[in-house]
Amino acid sequence: MKSIDLNADVGEGFDDAPLLPFVSSVNIACGAHAGDDATMRRTIELALPHRIAIGAHPGWDDPEQFGRRELAMPLLEVRSSVRAQIEQLAAHVARAGGALHHVKPHGALYNQASIDARLARAIVDGVRDVDARLVLVGRSGSALLTVGATAGLRVASEVFADRQLEDDGTLTPRSIPGACIDDPHFAAARVLRMVETGTVASRTGAIVSVRADSVCLHGDRPDAAAFARHVKAALEAGGLRIAIAEGA
Repeated sequence: MKSIDLNADVGEGFDDAPLLPFVSSVNIACGAHAGDDATMRRTIELALPHRIAIGAHPGWDDPEQFGRRELAMPLLEVRSSVRAQIEQLAAHVARAGGALHHVKPHGALYNQASIDARLARAIVDGVRDVDARLVLVGRSGSALLTVGATAGLRVASEVFADRQLEDDGTLTPRSIPGACIDDPHFAAARVLRMVETGTVASRTGAIVSVRADSVCLHGDRPDAAAFARHVKAALEAGGLRIAIAEGA
C-alpha cells in the first residue's frame, strides 16, 4: 500500500488543536516569522499525544509580514539564524520528552531556497549544524532538496493540497487570484493524482512532474481542520496509508 505524509504548519497563532488528529506531522514556528517560547511549548504539548512527527519551521525574522516577504541576508547569517531557530525548538521538544524529526523552511525563505542553490546550502548547513539525521522537507523539484541530498541529508519531497503551481513547478504567488485552493474535494482529487501519477496540472493547465512524499495542509486557514479531515478521508478511501515521511 502506498503511503503519504500529511503535514501542517502550526504554532503560528491559530487554534491548532482541532487540526492535529488529521495530520501525521507538524512544522512548528520557531519564533522568527511567528511563535515564541510559550507557543512552541504549547504546540509541542498538543502534538505529542497524537504521536505525530514534530518538525522545525524556521523562517525569515519578519513577523510583520508573517515571513512571506522576500529578504536578503548574508549566507552565514542565514545559516546561523536557521541553526538557532531549530535549536530553540529542539530544546523544547527534548524537555517535553520528544525528539525533533524534520525541518521545513517557511514562506519566502522556503520559496527562495527552492530556486537559489546558495541560499539552499546555507539552510542545509544550518540543519546539519544541529543534527544531520533530521529530514529536510522541501518543494518537489526544488534546489533545496537537491542540495540537501547532495550534502547527505534525508529529504522528503512536498506537494501542496491547497496551493496552485506555476508551469515551472513553483508555488503560485498568493497575490494572484486563485493561488489558494479552497475546495477540499478538488484538493483531494488533485493530491491523489500527484501520488498515483507523479503529475499535476499547473494554474494554466500545463502538466508538471512532481514527487509526493508529504502533503502540506496550511494551519492558518479558517477551515483548516475541516479541510484536513476531508483530504485525509479521501486519500484513505483512495487506498493510501497516512504515515510519517522518513525521507530518502
